[in-house]
Amino acid sequence: MVDSIGPRPLDRKVGGVTRVGTVSAPPTVTKQPQAVQAPTVAARLSASAPVDIARVEKIKQAIAKGDYPLSPTTIADALVAARYEWMSHDEA
Repeated sequence: MVDSIGPRPLDRKVGGVTRVGTVSAPPTVTKQPQAVQAPTVAARLSASAPVDIARVEKIKQAIAKGDYPLSPTTIADALVAARYEWMSHDEA
């Protein structure tokens, strides 16, 4: 006689099943007091924006006098470029 092609039924015997008692509650988590850490370089740098106050003041004065060249096209290009840069980091 010829065996059929394809999967053959397996003779698996299942052993007895033992019931587990009630599940105990998970251990409680106690909050540890946080250690006081010295501020890191990143924490100090993120506390304030990296702005050159003196340069900003010079630019403000130049704009007020009319000596600072403002180009709407250049500003628009920079804003569009910043938006595309920002979009490139978004998750899809």
